[in-house]
Amino acid sequence: MVPDGVEEIAPAHLSPGETVLANARAKARAVALRHAGSVILAVDTEVFFEGRVLGKPATMAGAFAMLSRLNGRTHEVYSGVWIIGQGREQGFVEVSQVHFRKRNDAFLRRYLSRIHPLDKAGAYAAQDDRGEMIARVDGSHTNVIGLPMERLGVVLGAFLK
Repeated sequence: MVPDGVEEIAPAHLSPGETVLANARAKARAVALRHAGSVILAVDTEVFFEGRVLGKPATMAGAFAMLSRLNGRTHEVYSGVWIIGQGREQGFVEVSQVHFRKRNDAFLRRYLSRIHPLDKAGAYAAQDDRGEMIARVDGSHTNVIGLPMERLGVVLGAFLK
């Protein structure tokens, strides 16, 4: 994993899919400048709820507010993936719907203290959820974790041929 040094964007005029794809493309291109001849894979994953990208919370209070909004409701997770190599570029967007269980405030606070949410879009950790918040995922579960492996395997295989 190579740090890209790219600041992520979330302009209001772009759809969630366009936003994550633009961020993934910018990350991949930044890394490709330093690693010519390599195959570069970059991803950006965001939680989309009530018409806006939620992003990562800046504080624990912000994480609690974010998780409280998602509590007992359904939201979407968008991942944009961008691949650069062999003189070409290709990207795709994956979308999953995530259905949350309804939990009380004390539960939400314990959950947040366990998962350290400040580096997680939507203030939750699908990879460590254990069924605590997520009731069901419609679509790719690995997308919700941050990299849609099922589709990536197909796209990357075709890209490298």
